[in-house]
Amino acid sequence: MELNELEKDRIIEMAWEDRTTFDAIKAQFGLKEQEVIELMRLNQSPQAFKRWRRRVSGRKTKHEKLRSEEV
Repeated sequence: MELNELEKDRIIEMAWEDRTTFDAIKAQFGLKEQEVIELMRLNQSPQAFKRWRRRVSGRKTKHEKLRSEEV
């Protein structure tokens, strides 16, 4: 799937949002979690990517199945 710059920017924005799940990104853009990770790696500085990975690793709000009903 070929994404334009606007779509890439929106995916990156959604990936940084705590309440936006990888499932929501997949529903809107068709990208699996691993594809989002690769997009983030290729389109951010190494420091920003590492910061993002630390932030989302193990975060329950990024995975619909792990989220509480309150989110």
